[in-house]
Amino acid sequence: MQNENAKFKVQKMKKIPVEMLALGLVVGALGLAEAAGGEDVVVYSGRAEKLIQPVLDAYTAKTGVKVRLLTGGATEMLNRIAAEGARTPADLLITNDTGVLEAARQRGLLRGASSGVIERSLPAAYRAPDSSWIALSLRARVLVYNPLKAQPGEIRSVEDLAHPRMKGRIGIVTSANESFVAGFSVYQKLRGEAWAERWLKGVKENAGQRVFAKHSQIVEAVARGEIDVGLVNHYYVYRHLAEKPKDPVAILYPDQEKGEMGVAMNAAGAGLVRHGKSRSALSLMEFLASPEGQRIFAEQNMEYPVLTKVPTHTSVLKREAFRAADVRLVDLEALRSRAIALIEKAGLR
Repeated sequence: MQNENAKFKVQKMKKIPVEMLALGLVVGALGLAEAAGGEDVVVYSGRAEKLIQPVLDAYTAKTGVKVRLLTGGATEMLNRIAAEGARTPADLLITNDTGVLEAARQRGLLRGASSGVIERSLPAAYRAPDSSWIALSLRARVLVYNPLKAQPGEIRSVEDLAHPRMKGRIGIVTSANESFVAGFSVYQKLRGEAWAERWLKGVKENAGQRVFAKHSQIVEAVARGEIDVGLVNHYYVYRHLAEKPKDPVAILYPDQEKGEMGVAMNAAGAGLVRHGKSRSALSLMEFLASPEGQRIFAEQNMEYPVLTKVPTHTSVLKREAFRAADVRLVDLEALRSRAIALIEKAGLR
C-alpha cells in the first residue's frame, strides 16, 4: 500500500552496529524529519505495518495530522533513537513489548507525559510511572494445536512442550522474537531459573529444526499437519481461523489448573520520544489509548483491549474467562536481560 502515511515505511532492518547508526543513519533520519515537518508525527514502530497502520489512519482522518511510519525490529528502533540522539525525527516509539519501552525509559530516551486523558483512562498497571509509555493492547501466549494429531490432555501447560513425548511434534518462533522473550521472562520469574533452563533445553530438543520466523508460520504449519503444537500469541490463531475456519486448528489457554502459573501476558505499547519535535505526539498517544483507538486493536487485530469497557472481538475468548500469570508489565524489562542470557546459554536459534 503506497499512500501518504506509509511512504516512509522500510522493510525490517538488518542488525547494524550502534556506531554505524550514529555515523550513518542520522543523515537519512534528518531527511525524514524534513519531509515530516510541521505537526506531522513521526512514528518508529517495532510492529508490522498491517497491525498499526489502521489506527494511525483513523487518527489522521479524525485530526488531519499526518503520521509518518518507519518500521523495523523493536530493539532496532530503540537503538536507532539512541544513536540519533537529539537529532532524531522520531516522536513516538511503538513496540510489540512493553519491556522494550521500559528499557527506553530507563536509558533516558523517553519523556514523561502530563495527560489527564491517559491517567483517567489507563490503570497504573498499564503505563509507566511517569506515563512516558503506555500499553496499547494485550496478547496472551497460547498453545495452538492440530486436533487431528494432538489432544488437549497432552498439552495442558507450556511445560508440556518440553516433555519427551513431544519430541519432533512442536514448533517455536525464533528466540529473537520479542514475544518469545517476554513470555519466557514470565515463566522464569514464576518457576525459577532451574525450571527455566530445563524447559529451554527440552523445547530446543523437541522443536529441532522447526524454528519459525513468524508466529503466523507456526499456525500455518499446525494447519498443514507439519507440527502438532506451537506456542504463539493468541490473535494469530483467531485471525487464521477467521480466514480458514475449516482448517484443523484449535487454541488452548495453558496453565489454568490450581497451582499452575496462568497465561503469560504481554502488551504492545507506545512511548513519547524525549527529543520528539511534534506537538501532536501526545495527542496521538491519547488517541491510541482512547475507546476509538482501542476498538481498532480489538476488532481488526483481535488483540485484547487495555480498556475493559471496550469489548473483545466476538470470536476471541473473553479476558475474564482465563487466568493470567501474576507478573506486572513494568517488571518485564528487569527480567529481560537474564531471560536473554538463559536463552543464549541454551543455544536457541
